Amino acid sequence: MSRTAQADDRSCNASSVLDPVLPGPGEQLVWTGLSGDSLPLVVANAAQQLNSLLVVITPDMQSAELLQDQLAFFAGRQALPVATFPDWETLPYDNFSPHPDIISERLATLYALHEQHRGLLIVAAPTLLQRLPPSDFVYQNSLLLKTGETLNLDAMRTRLESAGYRCVSQVMEHGEFAVRGSLLDLYPMGNSLPFRIDLFDDEIESIKTFDTDTQRSLETQETIRMLPAREFPMDETAIRAFRQRFRARFEGDPQNCSIYRDVSKGIAPAGIEYYLPLFSEQTCTLFDYLPANACMLQLDATASACEAFQQQLQERYEARRHNIERPVLPPELLFIEHAELQQHLDGAARIDIDLFRGTKTACRKIDYGVRLPGDVRIRPRGEQPAASLLAFIAGFNGRVLITAESTGGRESLLDQLRALGIRLAAVNDWDGFLESQHDICVTVAPLEQGLLLDAPR
Repeated sequence: MSRTAQADDRSCNASSVLDPVLPGPGEQLVWTGLSGDSLPLVVANAAQQLNSLLVVITPDMQSAELLQDQLAFFAGRQALPVATFPDWETLPYDNFSPHPDIISERLATLYALHEQHRGLLIVAAPTLLQRLPPSDFVYQNSLLLKTGETLNLDAMRTRLESAGYRCVSQVMEHGEFAVRGSLLDLYPMGNSLPFRIDLFDDEIESIKTFDTDTQRSLETQETIRMLPAREFPMDETAIRAFRQRFRARFEGDPQNCSIYRDVSKGIAPAGIEYYLPLFSEQTCTLFDYLPANACMLQLDATASACEAFQQQLQERYEARRHNIERPVLPPELLFIEHAELQQHLDGAARIDIDLFRGTKTACRKIDYGVRLPGDVRIRPRGEQPAASLLAFIAGFNGRVLITAESTGGRESLLDQLRALGIRLAAVNDWDGFLESQHDICVTVAPLEQGLLLDAPR
């Protein structure tokens, strides 16, 4: 594929989106000229070259989830970890809690970060503003169980309940456990399947996964990693601290507040997540979990997304702050401001994406000059349905990859193009295209727009 690049006195040419220019320690770069789907391609290649974690900040969760799929496609078979730190999917001060699966994924991501030195982490800007539990809470309240170890069932039950797990008759979702004789069923946070632990006296005889629908045992496991059930502690010490801070923060009789009464009884009421600072002496942010040498990459529109979120946050706080039956904490205790976010970003190796050239300034601006192909749509009712596509291929000094949204769509596209006289080959993925000797290939990919770059025949 061909690529055009332009430079002026503020810009320098990058060699290619296949070999991106990376910032040094503490350096800020601006990447521009990234049209179409060149953005996920250059980000994936940057992550493969970096010897550190690359954190990508998106305006919202929708763009984060799309980017994760695109990055996974371009990362190919490089075994490059690509993860998204999920949002709670609740509005500020909502009276209901995030789904347990979301909490499970968040805790698993936080736990993995302390030993993740490479790969990609995607996070939406509003989620990045959120205050989190101290990292020690996640690490110190995690547990590894192994076959052959001793396990006191009564003590384990107490530990699970203090970690926020719910005792139920039948385990169905994350954060639940059940005890039946010598069997302990447990669905730890951060795991895709629940576990059935079979005890012989006090020894773990076997550990097996099981299906929540049929309750039948599946595969044998040697170990279980157990994470906390919530993003805050619920042991006696934490409950006592919550009660003290609640009384110090809010005026009036705390017994008039259902939140206070429920927590005092050891019950985690809906929406309790928005009272996180009352459970521990301090909170932290996602930056406290990241490796010190993490490289930050900020997409366009993240600043405006932060401003819109903080406006919404303030409006919802003002609408609820006078409710004496369910008082709320001020926004600054639950979220950092955009200015503090920028302070964190300014101290790191950083890349800002500027899709509209000239809106951002930096010491170094890299203009990749990627351009979109013209209109090459097939027009079935025209005299020459593929005239535009054929003209593009004839005048294009490079290889072409055509993508479809599904396997069925790919097969239909293959038949349609071959009937129009276009010779092409099906490939399984991006690596398959790079390895193929065919000039034109088709595959399944979560891409939206094309791109033209250096990749000569």
